[in-house]
Amino acid sequence: MSKQVERQPLPVCSLVGVNEAGCDEAGRGCLAGSVFAAAVILPDNYSNSLLNDSKQLTEKQRDFLRRHIEAEAVAWCVGVVTAGEIDKINILRASILAMHRALDGLSVRPGAIAVDGNCFTPYGSVPYNTYVKGDGRFANIAAASILAKTHRDEEMRRIHELYPQYGWDVNKGYPTKAHRAAIARYGITPYHRQTFRLLPPEQLTLF
Repeated sequence: MSKQVERQPLPVCSLVGVNEAGCDEAGRGCLAGSVFAAAVILPDNYSNSLLNDSKQLTEKQRDFLRRHIEAEAVAWCVGVVTAGEIDKINILRASILAMHRALDGLSVRPGAIAVDGNCFTPYGSVPYNTYVKGDGRFANIAAASILAKTHRDEEMRRIHELYPQYGWDVNKGYPTKAHRAAIARYGITPYHRQTFRLLPPEQLTLF
């Protein structure tokens, strides 16, 4: 019988005392719903072996970690950019705007910013670094990915009650076969991103 090796906790991506905020987004590739981003400042000595990229965790694990992150973080905030805003400025700019809004809401001003991915725009004069797959490398970015994901999933479950035929409680707005089939049958809603390729143009109608 093989022995399971416990995963080492992710390091906090900051120098001691800098209050570096980790940032990540959720929902960038969806056909419906807002894009969410979180900014999280963790204590310098923070350690949790379960903490990881939100995509590598189960829903139960994400919900468990969300409670701990929100209780133990030095500061955290979630920023939102709606589908209508996404259609006006494009999804890349919207994702960065959501991060900026999350940073705006922090109760502690960050001394530096660590961003998942390779795109960001300056946030005032605060220094920043981008990290490809940073949500699986650094604890503060992983924490941000979990908050962004869980808060967005919560919102998609809420709006699912308004339009249950699209299955947003399950697909969370992503382009699944069932979601596209529902768009073809029922048309689109105010929560759909109309600048995205939802279906061929001749099949689209407004709900």
